[in-house]
Amino acid sequence: MADAGAVGAVGRADEAGEDGGGIVSLDRRVLAVAGVVFVVLMALSSRYGFHRDELYFLDCARHLQASYVDQPALAPLLARASLSLFGVSATGLRLWSALAAAGTVVVGGLTAREFGGARRAQLLAAIATGTMPVLLGSGHVANTTPYEVLAWAAIALVVARIGRTGDTRWWLAAGALVGIGSEFNHLAAIFGTVLLAAVLLGPARRTMADRRLLAGAAIAVLLVLPDLWWQARHGWAMFAMTRALNGEHGGAGNILTWIVGQLGMSCLAMAVLWVVGLRFLWRSGRPLWRCLVTAYAVLFVLFAVTSGAQVYYLAGLYVCLLAAGAVGLDEWLHSRPDRLRSLMVGTAISAALSAVIVLPVLPPSDVAWTYDTSAISGETLGWPQLVGTVGRVWTELPAGQRANATIFAADYAEAGAINELGRNAGLPTAAGAQNTDWWWGPGNAHATTVVAVAPGPDYAPGYAAHLRRYFRHVRVAATLSNPEGVHTIEWGGHVYVCTGPRRPWGTIWPELRNYA
Repeated sequence: MADAGAVGAVGRADEAGEDGGGIVSLDRRVLAVAGVVFVVLMALSSRYGFHRDELYFLDCARHLQASYVDQPALAPLLARASLSLFGVSATGLRLWSALAAAGTVVVGGLTAREFGGARRAQLLAAIATGTMPVLLGSGHVANTTPYEVLAWAAIALVVARIGRTGDTRWWLAAGALVGIGSEFNHLAAIFGTVLLAAVLLGPARRTMADRRLLAGAAIAVLLVLPDLWWQARHGWAMFAMTRALNGEHGGAGNILTWIVGQLGMSCLAMAVLWVVGLRFLWRSGRPLWRCLVTAYAVLFVLFAVTSGAQVYYLAGLYVCLLAAGAVGLDEWLHSRPDRLRSLMVGTAISAALSAVIVLPVLPPSDVAWTYDTSAISGETLGWPQLVGTVGRVWTELPAGQRANATIFAADYAEAGAINELGRNAGLPTAAGAQNTDWWWGPGNAHATTVVAVAPGPDYAPGYAAHLRRYFRHVRVAATLSNPEGVHTIEWGGHVYVCTGPRRPWGTIWPELRNYA
């Protein structure tokens, strides 16, 4: 295998294509790979239904504010743009995530270029990025993840460029990317902070830490001020939310899940690339490139301990590592065509297998077995049926009772489904107790009848008993299911009709808040 000394050799491999900066121009096939990823994602964008996070984000889009309990403002802002342009459309909403995925592929190719990669290394980096299961899966779902992956990849690209050129003016761009990324997902701020510490506390400080680095950090802080302002006015809800998530997904029991999960961040056949990429960057002799390895190591341990079940938290950094590995292995792969051929065959097979899990390729009834490993099969099905069930229960109430009734959803996705898919079905706006939904209030604070929707017993055990703490009469009016028979979070859940409140509904509301 080639070591870090291959950087110069690879760069010279295509001297005819060098630009004025001494590195080869971007291989146009990188754009073709990005185009294929975009076309595939858009072709599948209308399959199944909305993801539960998407329903919540559409709800957030109708309540635009400076931040939210569980994410900053930019993803809901894009959802608002989608509503304005396309209405309540899964394809319209997923346009943004598909564009982010395609952009990430281009960033992968550009990063290989910064590491000195010839056109063939850039193409390999683009293919490795474009076949990442996490990229394809997140590209199908317009939550924060596709934008987070792009932001992390773009930050690493700029760091790679600074490390190659020594031009610290790029720290301003890095700071802007950290700030923008942090307005999509708070994890970008953690990445930026760890990178800053790695630079200031390591050998890179002697050559790369100057006033532009501090100016870049200041830009990042300025960009996140709206988020900080909102959090300060809402009791720093993001910290309570983080504690709840860490309690659910962290701990020693999930460390092994985290470690194994990292093998699935890239297409399985391409895992060798990011491993070689770590070695390539560490042996490069460039202190700033080494900072990327340091950041990876620190974040690997941090997330393993605090968020082990959330295996995708480092996904964006793998784009950089795959690009570095593509450069580091370039000469070794092309010295024996059979090696490259085997890698491509392995990539095609493993990418096809993972696509069945992370993309809606097969009929829904054929992918129920992927529920425990895929958000696509488990979290995009059954929403029209849920809304229809709630609608039937609501319309069966006597008119006089409906006048003093409200709909309450225990889960943000259920509230989002009712509010978005039931908007034209005569249903009132549902109040939700989870995350930011709770801050929007109880609906009719004087309601004497509450139609409550709750997930299945695996996710909300004993919910009827919970409701009886607040109501004298709680009856099951309907049971939730879906025609595909997939045991989603809502499967086996119930719609309850609750009457005889023990206290006014508005005074009960503060006790129902749930961060998860």
